[in-house]
Amino acid sequence: MADITRRLGWRHLRGAPTAHVRHHRGGKLLHDGPGLSFWFRALTAAVSEVPVDDRELAMTFHARTSDFQDVAVQATVTYRVSDPALAAARLDFSIDPDTGVWRGAPLEQLGTLLTETAQQHALDVLARTTLAAALVDGVAAVRERVAVGLGAEPRLPATGIEVVAVRVVALRPEPEVERALRTPARELIQQEADRATYERRAVAVERERAIAENELDSQIELARREEQLVDQRGTNARREAEEHAAADAVRAGAEAARTVRLADAEAARSVRLARAEAEGAREVGEARAQAQAAWLRVHGEVDVATLHALTGTRLAENLPNIESVTVSPDVLTGLLARFGAGERA
Repeated sequence: MADITRRLGWRHLRGAPTAHVRHHRGGKLLHDGPGLSFWFRALTAAVSEVPVDDRELAMTFHARTSDFQDVAVQATVTYRVSDPALAAARLDFSIDPDTGVWRGAPLEQLGTLLTETAQQHALDVLARTTLAAALVDGVAAVRERVAVGLGAEPRLPATGIEVVAVRVVALRPEPEVERALRTPARELIQQEADRATYERRAVAVERERAIAENELDSQIELARREEQLVDQRGTNARREAEEHAAADAVRAGAEAARTVRLADAEAARSVRLARAEAEGAREVGEARAQAQAAWLRVHGEVDVATLHALTGTRLAENLPNIESVTVSPDVLTGLLARFGAGERA
């Protein structure tokens, strides 16, 4: 759409670089080219605007294969207006001088022309192709045939249209047929998944069995080593007991020998002591006998008064300690009388 400004009965058009503008007045071409900017009068001017940029035309149509199956074709055609003067002469690209909007629908006419032409060639290809082949190689075949057909279509150059590229996006059957076609593949995929699952489970079971066997082997080896350890401990205990017994025997023998030596020494000492005691007793007895004989000899030679004095002395030695003695006259008289009588005798 052109950018038009109004000023005092005049109109100013400012075009875009991608729009080819043709200005006629009185049947004469005054302005012709892309990206123009000029003043004109609305009552006397005839202005056309032809887009010269690349345009994308998306199209969707249905076709039938050779086995009478409906398919939907999704394609995109890229085109451009290569001859704006020819296109403006064949299609109505004139614009309103006040708004800059096309009076007609030239792009829709071009879209219809391209869509019908492409559909014709696509239907021609698919009508001779089965559904299975169309789903496998139909996209490339349809794209090639549509591109060749649009390139050979005489109406497009005559309208000033050039096809740049053709792309077929998808070629799909009806939903029911598509689900039916997906079923075998899905079943196969499911079978492969089940097989993989079973194999994975089998591998897991085998690994678990191997792990269990390894654990059992480890336990058996551990039990065997524990048995060896118990045997070794028993052997060590017996050896230690034997060594302790031997040591105890040696210690007992040494103790017995020491005891025997001590007993022998003690016996010898006892004998010597007994002999010494006997000798001492004999000597003491002889000494006592000699002393007694000497005492008797002495007492036999001493007079009676001396004996009495010695007797008193011995008696005094054996009497308890007397602090004071009270002698009455009667006792003193009797004692003196006894001493006198003894002396006279």
